[in-house]
Amino acid sequence: MIRYVPFDELGDTPNIVVDGSGNESTLITLSHWPHSGTPMKLKDDLSTQIVFNYLERPELWVKAEAVSNNHFDEDGLAGIFALLHPTEAGSLKRLLIDIASAGDFGTYRFRDAARAVFTLSAFADPDLSPLGGKIFRHPYPRITASLYSELLPKLPEIVDHLDRFRRCWEAEDALLSKGEAMIRDGSVRIEEIPDIDLAVVTLPEATPACKVHRFTQDRRAVCHPMALHNAIGSFRVLLMQGSTYELHYRYESWVQYQSRRPLARVDLSALAKQLSDEETGQGRWSFDGVDRITPKLAMTGAEESRIPPKEFVALVTRFLAQAPGAWNPYDSEN
Repeated sequence: MIRYVPFDELGDTPNIVVDGSGNESTLITLSHWPHSGTPMKLKDDLSTQIVFNYLERPELWVKAEAVSNNHFDEDGLAGIFALLHPTEAGSLKRLLIDIASAGDFGTYRFRDAARAVFTLSAFADPDLSPLGGKIFRHPYPRITASLYSELLPKLPEIVDHLDRFRRCWEAEDALLSKGEAMIRDGSVRIEEIPDIDLAVVTLPEATPACKVHRFTQDRRAVCHPMALHNAIGSFRVLLMQGSTYELHYRYESWVQYQSRRPLARVDLSALAKQLSDEETGQGRWSFDGVDRITPKLAMTGAEESRIPPKEFVALVTRFLAQAPGAWNPYDSEN
């Protein structure tokens, strides 16, 4: 019978890796990660969907003794749970996939999926975790193993009895509601430019950023990412709050997304240099790198840009329209 084994303990155990990269003893990788080698017949937007596709294709099953992942997040948790408990997972399929989507892509259909993600993020947050702070004093592989060991058996209870975990999700759920309300009432304005896969999001100047979670990690946002991502279709997002700007790529453009092909990411390093040359103050622009999971172009050394908003948008749109693609996560058969 297949069992969960921490990634750093796999050794030569024949294994399946869900939502990550395999090792030398991995028999099949069920992952939307770049160049994962997942069979084309199984590919899908999310690793959890890939697992369900695998469970429906017995001719592709392998004789693995273990399942693992090298990082902890909601897509990995839902996918591993489905592989370990296929019958129970089958009855929860739509919700588990939506939990994976809310965790990875910041998009959801069912509010309970968003609340489950907030709960799981709280468990993985050293400042909020019901597990206490002790497990977070260890190296990341040990933290990952502890979170999977604790949350794989607890996932059905979280899904079926969210009310028991209200203290974990209610604060961030309120931020999500606030963000959705700001979009509805026009406090947050969204303009999409489909030709360059860009959403220009204008945020209210007087609203401070609050703590939110993405990929179970701490972030800060004026408008909750789930509120924004549910409202926009673009995978390049320019956030503008007064004269503070940030351009970032969504996670969908890092993985082997299948339901539609995002425009290829372009390297924004040259744009960062151009913007730095345009600045008249102390601020300088930098780009994280096209291969990061959600890289951003942002300014350091100053809080506000000296470049006027309309001019900034023009510089960004012109660059995105002309720059060549610099990232291809897809396996060759795609």
